[in-house]
Order: sequence, then C-alpha cells, then structure tokens
Amino acid sequence: MISTETLWRDIEAIREQAPLVHNITNFVVMNTTANALLSLGASPVMAHAADEVEEMVGLASALVVNIGTLSQMWVDSMAKAIPAAAARTIPIVFDPVGAGATRFRTESCLRLMGLAQPTVIRGNASEIMALAGAQVQTRGVDSGAAVDDAQGAARQLAHQWQCVVVVSGASDLITDGEALWWVDNGHAMMPRVTGLGCTASALVGAFCAVNDQPLTAAAHAMSTLGICGELAAESSVGPGSLQVAVIDALYGLTREEVERRLRVRG
Repeated sequence: MISTETLWRDIEAIREQAPLVHNITNFVVMNTTANALLSLGASPVMAHAADEVEEMVGLASALVVNIGTLSQMWVDSMAKAIPAAAARTIPIVFDPVGAGATRFRTESCLRLMGLAQPTVIRGNASEIMALAGAQVQTRGVDSGAAVDDAQGAARQLAHQWQCVVVVSGASDLITDGEALWWVDNGHAMMPRVTGLGCTASALVGAFCAVNDQPLTAAAHAMSTLGICGELAAESSVGPGSLQVAVIDALYGLTREEVERRLRVRG
C-alpha cells in the first residue's frame, strides 16, 4: 500500500539521483513538464528529432511518449525511440492525448504501443476507453467521460498490454489489471491549466526511473502532483498563478506535507 514512507523514499531518490527523463512530448507543454521535472529533482530532456532519439534514449533512465501535437514526423521519431527504450529495459510511459478524437490519433497510439510493451499508460477516461475499443465521445483532448466509466477499460488495457494504466480525473485510478488504487489528492482548479495531465505523465516517468514497481511508482507520481496542486491552490487566485505555484510546490515539497495530505485508497 502507498504510505508517506514509500512515497517520500521515491522523492528522495529522485532528488538524489536526478534521473534523466527523455520526453517526446507536445509543443504546448514542453516548458511546463520540463520545469516540473526539474523542480522535483529529475533531469528532463525534450528531444524529438528522428536523427537523435535512439541515441538520447541510450542516455535516459525513462522514456515518456506524449502524442499531443501529433504529426507523421513525430510518429516516426516515437517509432524509433520506443524499441530503443525497450531494448535497454528502461520504463516507457505512454500518454495517448486525444485518442478517440481522430482515427489518426487512435491508430497511431495502437501502432506505437505495439512496438514495445509500455510500462505505464496514462490518460483521461475517454482516451483510455478509446484505446480499449469503446465508442466514446471526446472533446478534442478533453475527456467526455468520467473516471468511473473507464474502470473496465483500464483493467482491460492493463491485462492486454501487461502494464499499469492510470486514468486521471477528480480522483485518479491506477491499476495493473488486478489491484485498483484511487488517489484522491488534487484540486478542482487543476483541469483549468493546460498540460498538468501531461505533467503527470512526465512525473510518472521520473518515479518509474527510481522505483521498479510501476503500480507503486505511478501512484506515487499522481499523489505527488495532486498534493502539490492542493498546496498551489492555497496561494493562487486563478489558473495562471496556480501553474507557477505547482512548480514551486514540487520544489519545496516536504515529508510533513505528504504525511498531512496523502489520500490513497485501494
């Protein structure tokens, strides 16, 4: 089970080891996710050129693939990086942004996932349901479904791909197909800031880099971001200041705040 002790151990490991997290992510969130990783203590690199992704993966402790601003060029780079990461047995975190919105996105996700077993798939309810083959109504990259609606799809995907699946929402669901954990941390203002879901995927990569138990690592990452969202909301007047305050909260997070706020049920 997740506890203050287990979560804080991972945070200390990230701060001590500064794992290099290779992100092939979208233009909208690069700055936010890089700063979030740096603030927590990890070392981010945003490299998506097909000419260098395999070499960069060779240096990394985790690979995070996020299809947010998708084009065929990006797909080609991802298709090189994913097998390279699998060959090195480093964690692969896959974020299927907007899956289900267009055929290109959904088919690209399934093709990329088929190249190597992902370690963690993190998405919103609609994205996870779309990957599982459900007919869902999406709103671009926003979910048209609730987390509860995606429980079956999350378990199905976890079994199908032998991985951990995270469904983000008001409460985050984390499953390996058998265990089912809920993280109740977070704040209602967080969905008003673009890229915090993508930030969650990047943080999952950092935690997976220091913890070889993906279910636990993913729950730790979601708890950390949720706690920092709560802390940030206390000093923010709106989404703009919240975004900055989340970065500050990741940097200044203490064991005492984790112990006071951590809310995980399973």
